[in-house]
Amino acid sequence: MVLALAPGLTSCGQDYCGTVEEHQAELTDVTASGSPAALLSALPIFRDLSEQAPDDIRDDWKAFLDPLEELDDTLREADVDPAAYDPEALPADLTDDQRERIEAAGSALAAPAVVRAFDSVQQQAKDVCHTPLSL
Repeated sequence: MVLALAPGLTSCGQDYCGTVEEHQAELTDVTASGSPAALLSALPIFRDLSEQAPDDIRDDWKAFLDPLEELDDTLREADVDPAAYDPEALPADLTDDQRERIEAAGSALAAPAVVRAFDSVQQQAKDVCHTPLSL
């Protein structure tokens, strides 16, 4: 079992684990709010973790971050504050196109591939770094 974990403990892996540990409390605080915008509020943390991630989970981080960043971009393009995002209470002044794009981007985060990717990222942090990513 130790040999199976050894590749994740390279210099890059140690940097990543340090980053996971560094952000763990903040990530817990951000996501504990229960706000629909919690994932968007945690986007800078996720970007940092992704940049430090070892090669074996970079694809998983990308699969998770791409739709999250798409939602963030779509909200900003529609002049909706991502920090105030609530999929059940979108601003009334949105065009039909803006509303559809926001709804599609929000739904993409629940896609099975995105959920699996984030599950993999969480499992790796728990197994290799011994630090859970709390969401």
